[in-house]
Amino acid sequence: MNRYPPWKNTLIIVILLLGLIYTLPNFYGEAPAVQVSSAKATLELDPAAASADIAEALTAAGIEYNGIFADTASVRVRLADAETQMRAKDVIEQKFNPDRRDASYIVALNLLPNSPAWLTALHALPMYLGLDLRGGVHFLLQVDMPGAITRKLDTTVGDLRAQLREKDLRHAGIERDGNTIQLRFNEAALRDAAREAIQSSGSGLQLADRDDGAGDFRIVATLGLQAQQAIRDSAIKQNITTLHNRINELGVAEPVIQQQGQDRIVVQLPGVQDVAQAKDILGRTATLELHMVDDRQEALESALSGKPPYGTELYTERSARGDYPILLKKQVELTGESLTDAQAGSDENGEPAVHLTLDNVGAKKFRTLTSQNVGKRLAILLIEKGKGEVVTAPVIRTEIGGGRVQISGSMKSAEASKTALLLRAGALAAPMEIIEERAIGPSLGKENIEKGFYSTLWGFIVIVVFMCVYYMLFGLVSSIALTANLLLLVALLSFLQATLTLPGIAAMALTLGMAIDSNVLINERIREELRNGCTPQAAISAGYERAWNTILDSNITTLIAGLALLVFGSGPVRGFAVVHCLGILTSMFSAILVSRMLINFLHGRRRKLVALSIGTVWKPGNN
Repeated sequence: MNRYPPWKNTLIIVILLLGLIYTLPNFYGEAPAVQVSSAKATLELDPAAASADIAEALTAAGIEYNGIFADTASVRVRLADAETQMRAKDVIEQKFNPDRRDASYIVALNLLPNSPAWLTALHALPMYLGLDLRGGVHFLLQVDMPGAITRKLDTTVGDLRAQLREKDLRHAGIERDGNTIQLRFNEAALRDAAREAIQSSGSGLQLADRDDGAGDFRIVATLGLQAQQAIRDSAIKQNITTLHNRINELGVAEPVIQQQGQDRIVVQLPGVQDVAQAKDILGRTATLELHMVDDRQEALESALSGKPPYGTELYTERSARGDYPILLKKQVELTGESLTDAQAGSDENGEPAVHLTLDNVGAKKFRTLTSQNVGKRLAILLIEKGKGEVVTAPVIRTEIGGGRVQISGSMKSAEASKTALLLRAGALAAPMEIIEERAIGPSLGKENIEKGFYSTLWGFIVIVVFMCVYYMLFGLVSSIALTANLLLLVALLSFLQATLTLPGIAAMALTLGMAIDSNVLINERIREELRNGCTPQAAISAGYERAWNTILDSNITTLIAGLALLVFGSGPVRGFAVVHCLGILTSMFSAILVSRMLINFLHGRRRKLVALSIGTVWKPGNN
């Protein structure tokens, strides 16, 4: 009657053992570390070589370390204390970035779990702690609003060219001059027809005629104040969306991303562990631009001498044979705003490449561009942190349609994957620069952690004492089940790598108080069955079975409230809701299955069970 089949007992014990394993890392804590990663998508970090360089530099400086850990994108060295961490950071920074003005690598402070290797191999990692407990990383980003307007004007120049071409309106030149666009015509009739076409397109441009005589008829197009403000608002919103996408790629829980003032964005990453990767992804402003190449040798020589021809700019082209100067026309033919997807893959020769998918407008522009420039070189320019680098500059062999573009060249697989990630996360409407970066200390310090821990501990102790005094042996079993609930809850939060905040600790303490309610219902139901004259074995069976419906109903209603907080809440509210909902699930498992398994071990095999140690059972007629 009161026996579980062996498979069920085994399953419960295995779950409890897994809970213990995934809870253990939280007792080892974390150690200070220094992490090195690449600062550019086009520069790959060699983990083996970097590890050797770090070991050599630290050994030469007499700094002891507790291990060097490498993955495909970074190398981290674990140190004994914060003072050693700061010394090691300076030594490693000098090793990898001797020229601080043009850093090729990111050297950042970090934290590494202190767990044994066998726990790490099982992916048993400690929970993240939120800003109010352990702190995190705070970034203040400056959005380049003039750059947003400049990019809009550059895009508009290309759109105007395509628009006039479709209308078969010949012009003598269209170019951006500062914050204006100059459209030149040889005839007044052509200028008037072009003005009507532009006004009817709803571009939002303010147009003014300028006549210089001698057959020079111009239209000066400017962006109105409302249009400029709309561009600024759109730039902030798009950049915030892009940051959300990039942080999702990092897997950070409960980030804070919000606008500050007119042109700044605050990013707070609570409990983030991979600080260098966060700075790498957020700090980049990887955007894609397509430019035509000026292959005239005399123009290149003039640019190399410091006098680039008007309308051109000098860049560097990477290739397997080395880096070469390349002269590009400033006119932006296509931007990353037309991208809908970016995936790493390989080209027809099996070399790493990035495959881009363009939207309908971008595909149409690209088809027109390639059809009109067959035999010429088209450069794909990747811009990071305000610096552009030509990834590849192939010759246009034929018209390319279909919206599929490929970036290939002298890049490696890791570079292709990282470049695709940045472009896939979304195009930035305007460049951004990190103007402030700091580690956020706990808002209430270690005192907050200690108070949260001891409040939970003392609440647990009081519950255990009450249950043992009031329900005796059954109270002790209920207390063991409550311990299992806390164990499973911490293990689940650790396994999911959730971020624990102070509201989360409050939810954990509340869960303990609510979880014991289920055992109280079971114990009182068993008492009631004993009062009604049932045998002890029958009372145990009936108590668990008949209390189940009440326990299920009460937990479902509480779970609904928790899910509502999770869906509609944000920040600390969601942190509370996550722990609350998980605590409800673990409490049902521990209160019913774990406690029943223990009672079965104690009483299930005793056929002649006369009485139960469950406290005083009052019967009618007893005075």
